[in-house]
Amino acid sequence: MSVPSDLPLPDGGQLRRALRMAHIPIPYPAYLRQVLLATAGAAAVYLAGIAYLTHAGYRILLFSVVPDAVTKIVLFLVLIAGVSGALYTYPFLIAQGRKTKIDLDLPYAITYMEALSTTMTLYEVIRKVYEEMDLFGEVSKEFGMIVRDVELFGEDLHTAMKNLQHTTPSPNLADFFNDLALLSDSGGDITAFLGARSGFFRDVAEREQEMALQTIEIMAEVYVTAFVAGPIVIMIMILSQNLAGQSDLAGWMPLITLGIPAGAIVMIGILYTLLPAENLQISRQERGDRERLDIPDPGGDVDPRLIKALKARSRTLGIMKALKQPFRHYISNYDWSLVLAMLCGGGATALLLLGYFDAWFPMYTLEVGVCIIVCVSLFPVMIAYEGRRWYVNSVERQMPEFLRELADMKDIGMTLQSAIHRIANTKLGLLSSELQITSEEIRRGVSIGNALVRMEERIGLVSVKRAISLVVKASEITDHLRETLMVAISDFEHYLKMKRERFNSAFTYIAVVYLSFGVYLYTALELNTRFVSSFAKFDVALDIAGNTTDMFHVAIILGAFSGIMAGQLSANSILSGFKHSIVFLIATVVVFVVLIGGAL
Repeated sequence: MSVPSDLPLPDGGQLRRALRMAHIPIPYPAYLRQVLLATAGAAAVYLAGIAYLTHAGYRILLFSVVPDAVTKIVLFLVLIAGVSGALYTYPFLIAQGRKTKIDLDLPYAITYMEALSTTMTLYEVIRKVYEEMDLFGEVSKEFGMIVRDVELFGEDLHTAMKNLQHTTPSPNLADFFNDLALLSDSGGDITAFLGARSGFFRDVAEREQEMALQTIEIMAEVYVTAFVAGPIVIMIMILSQNLAGQSDLAGWMPLITLGIPAGAIVMIGILYTLLPAENLQISRQERGDRERLDIPDPGGDVDPRLIKALKARSRTLGIMKALKQPFRHYISNYDWSLVLAMLCGGGATALLLLGYFDAWFPMYTLEVGVCIIVCVSLFPVMIAYEGRRWYVNSVERQMPEFLRELADMKDIGMTLQSAIHRIANTKLGLLSSELQITSEEIRRGVSIGNALVRMEERIGLVSVKRAISLVVKASEITDHLRETLMVAISDFEHYLKMKRERFNSAFTYIAVVYLSFGVYLYTALELNTRFVSSFAKFDVALDIAGNTTDMFHVAIILGAFSGIMAGQLSANSILSGFKHSIVFLIATVVVFVVLIGGAL
């Protein structure tokens, strides 16, 4: 994270600046006090735990050659350094994550500014971008700092833009506002400037995504090396020691069962902070619906029975809408999938407690039961997420074709209304149904702008809202929409291109996680079948049943968290990893129950 050289950095200056760039509303001295208090609390908890273990007669022997006292001191120092270091670097991670998100969304915000700048003043344009928080995310928050300085602190626009240059985490945004302020002072053509800068910042966004993909690559390598290869090495080492009767895997189980989840959670948190998630937000509610649902409480001469009837009618319409399109309603809101997940998980748990699994799986009953409970609990949410992703990808693939057909029909002299009527009858998949609703609304007298806004609200995708917003704003200014439509098409295709590049790179990381987990299962299979049976010819009997059970436990933990990690690496969403976790857990049951269990 770069810091402009013209900024003085007194003691703690970098942390002060990071707190501002991360939008953490805590003063520098107060944040340092919180770091010290948290570190002291962690140290106190550690010392209390060590005192209890010592009193109970337990010893910490990670390595037999290291004395117990030295191990305790090393762990204490690692804990102190880890807690204090994590809290100190937290603002820097947040600031770096905001920088990445700003640079990725900045081209779309500049294109939007270009469309508005023909009829609005520069400050009105900046304020409009700030108001569109759902479209531009962190960029809107940065623009909001300018609005705050102007409207709350009474600064002039030039000063407010200069202030933002010193607090934004994105040097690219700082450079943009520096050039914009100079152009505004000189009276230059802002619209032409924004049009020229839009292409430049697309290249910047592509470079930023390449850096983000490099971060994902590093995290994937660290996870595979530390949390997949590590247990394999420990398995082989412990099994080798078992030949001499010196050790077993049970002594390492607390470290493995705590270390894998803790490490995965930390890495997931880092990825979530640094990188933008795949935006699959869907809002199926129209603006008109929200207005009808927002019925005021009875007051004055309003008949309470009328209000009650209107509310009942709104609920009935909502239920009918959900029944008419149940799948779309299911994927637009995770509430139903979460309820279904709890019911499925509760049912599987009841079957386990009632003893049904004992008859179905006489070997490793508890372990198989846990795998089944986790799988059936994840499955409904996985269906909702993957259905939502399919819907999003389908609509986004069809949008450039819709915009291109709109531009072609405008070229031959058709009005925007006539073009939408004509396109609504073509086959554009999911988008056609929404266009047919829009076409019908226009026929009923709804203005073209309102009809398009209602369509973007029904679809509910940020990418679609960006494109439709450009068309709506341009249609309010002029009837010559060819240039604006081409800009919208270019923006959307750039968005889809970056999305494809991320997907292609993510496929490699997912393959690495699958391969590494497959290596773990194959190693466990070989150690518990061919390796053990090879000693039978020497009349050597190895009892490794306990180690096999421990390997099964490690495989369950590793499979669940490796799947979630695969989802985080591919889409920066743990929900994307549920399908991988289900596959890993099913493979774990097959290897240990069918292959290893059948061979023992």
